[in-house]
Amino acid sequence: MSLQQTIKQINHFRDERNWRPHHNAKDLAISISLEAAELLEDFQWVSAEEGVAKNLENIKEEIADVLIYTLMLSDNLGLDVETIIADKLKKNAIKYPVK
Repeated sequence: MSLQQTIKQINHFRDERNWRPHHNAKDLAISISLEAAELLEDFQWVSAEEGVAKNLENIKEEIADVLIYTLMLSDNLGLDVETIIADKLKKNAIKYPVK
């Protein structure tokens, strides 16, 4: 499935439930942060290896939540995800050159 198809699928899910009015930029940004914090909980007080071994299923769900909200925010703002990632990688290459 392409990225655009995934975004359409997410938006269809949202629209079927009439959640669009609640998905403004501020609330989506908050939701991204909250879901990222839930991902962090899977690693709290354990090593990275233990966290993955104990919580892989939940880790997958939290990553999906972060990505869903991020794609929704990007789409709402009219941003092309592939373009903004490519642009950021170019900036990072200048900021952090290979030695």
